[in-house]
Amino acid sequence: MKKLSLRTRVVTGAVAVAALGAGTFGAVSATAAPAESVAAAPAAATSANSAKNTAEKNTTESTHLTIDAATKAAQAALDAAEKENQRVTVAVVDRNGNTIVTLRGDGAGPQSYESAEKKAYTAVAWNAPTSELAKRLEQAPNLKDIPGTLFLGGGAPVTAENAPIAGIGVAGAPSGDLDEKFAQAGAAALSR
Repeated sequence: MKKLSLRTRVVTGAVAVAALGAGTFGAVSATAAPAESVAAAPAAATSANSAKNTAEKNTTESTHLTIDAATKAAQAALDAAEKENQRVTVAVVDRNGNTIVTLRGDGAGPQSYESAEKKAYTAVAWNAPTSELAKRLEQAPNLKDIPGTLFLGGGAPVTAENAPIAGIGVAGAPSGDLDEKFAQAGAAALSR
């Protein structure tokens, strides 16, 4: 057996004494509840209710699509395009413009991926179909300069309780009208 140095033995002993003391103190603390702490419990509950009321005044709740719902919508849009022999990409973004799901159909062009995401983002950001937003460019041409947006037909917002919660973007068909028709099919699938 290896002989331990004096320093090692002292440190090991100190750790053992500290652990034993902590265990004893914890056992005594766990079994002894002074009357003041029992009386303080209702005050703590009142304080917790007050904190909850304050949090309710300072926070909001928001609704988000589940991954299953986003996938269902994207697949419905892709299916609608495939029925018309169109090769498209479909993107679904959340309220903040973060991509939830993207489905690239067989044969969809390389530009369609990014375009679908931008159309979805634009639709949710303005809570309007992108074909309507494209018309606004006549009065406000600087709108197109906002990063991450694409003012072409093909984006549809998804709402819950009159608030935007997601956007569906489709790109790759020969016209924005077709892209938007497919995006609307994706949004309609969520109400079934």
